[in-house]
Amino acid sequence: MHEMDGVTKPVQYRALGLSTLAFTVCFAVWTIFSIIGVKIKQELGLNETQFGLLVATPVLTGSISRIFLGVWTDQFGGRIMLPLQMLITSISVWLLASVHSYPVFLMAALGLGLAGGSFIIGIAYVSRFFESEKQGTALGIFGAGNVGAAVTNFAAPFLVLAYGWEDTARIYAVVLIAMAVIFYIFAPEDPVRKRQKETGEKPASAAQQLEPLKNIQVWRFATYYFFVFGAFVALASYLPRYYVGAYGVSLAAAGVFAGMYSLPGSIFRALGGWMSDVWGARFVMYLTFIVSAIVLFIMSYPQTTYIVQAIPEADGTPVTIQFTFGIPLYVFVFLTVILGFVMSLGKAAVYKHIPVYFPHNVGAVGGLVGMIGGLGGFFLPIAFGIILDLTQIWSTVFMLLFLLVVVSLIWMHVAIRRMERAQYPEIRRDTHLSDVPHEAT
Repeated sequence: MHEMDGVTKPVQYRALGLSTLAFTVCFAVWTIFSIIGVKIKQELGLNETQFGLLVATPVLTGSISRIFLGVWTDQFGGRIMLPLQMLITSISVWLLASVHSYPVFLMAALGLGLAGGSFIIGIAYVSRFFESEKQGTALGIFGAGNVGAAVTNFAAPFLVLAYGWEDTARIYAVVLIAMAVIFYIFAPEDPVRKRQKETGEKPASAAQQLEPLKNIQVWRFATYYFFVFGAFVALASYLPRYYVGAYGVSLAAAGVFAGMYSLPGSIFRALGGWMSDVWGARFVMYLTFIVSAIVLFIMSYPQTTYIVQAIPEADGTPVTIQFTFGIPLYVFVFLTVILGFVMSLGKAAVYKHIPVYFPHNVGAVGGLVGMIGGLGGFFLPIAFGIILDLTQIWSTVFMLLFLLVVVSLIWMHVAIRRMERAQYPEIRRDTHLSDVPHEAT
């Protein structure tokens, strides 16, 4: 792979380490409203709709911006785009502490959402430093930077208590600026941009970068990511409410249980990348979807009371036996841990596909996939609310996710079989996937 020419291991590790650190900082900023949002709501006297829009705006803009940031990263390089994105975001974060009107808060949230776009910049940048057989592991390590959400959950409350939410926002802005400067100074130029500068080769135009988006395969990957990332983000925000409502636990306990879901959903992404390199991204996707379908099917079962008509008494008096069936709290928590774990594997596997199938369009393709996945984190909580209002049954949320993962699994399996028969006509319909030559996977 000629992009790897002249790239030493120290350069690879420096690019990966700085990118992962920068992404962790950006993700911590992206989730800052989870802590300071309540204070802002109290000070401005916002209603629930206004508050919901304020909190959702960074998620929405962080998702939509990914496709544009991805294209620009392919054109101008991550060493320029990532510091630029962090500097622009820092202005919006600082602005949070300097305004007192709701419309300007929304504008600040709009700019703050760019922090979420850092993901695709890093993906496009890091992928150019590693050979295809190592990209899964590298991108998995980078993706583990979404543990920045946990950094905010643990650190920001103490900052708010010590300095107030305004100074907390300013501290975040300063950290962003410092990270942008550090990255620009120490991060290496990616091999493709370096070669373009040396040879005078022009980067592909935006139209050329977006050309692969006509491929249905790209949208299939986006559907996978809508589940493994979008549903992950949605559940991370929904589970505390579920635990309080369905099981009657305290908010503090609900937060701990929800954290037990979100933590493995972040830190095991690197493992998913390594597994994708060793066994193939396709195997990891099958594992993710099948296990998720089984877990979500169990979680979908509502708390149910059965009344069974038994044998009547000798005098004809009817006899009924009543019993209740449901998932105990400890079993449910365990299931969420399993779900978070396999989702983290799936997130890495999706992005392992992209540099393999679209090596020259990682930014554009990865941007679209990331955008669709992020939009899942925006729209699914809204869908959860609508379903709960209509059914008044807590577990219907998991029925929706079960349907989503089954559709993804079926679509993936059908597409894979179609590709295999096109590439290897001798493969019969009854051929097992494990019998297909490795090159087909």
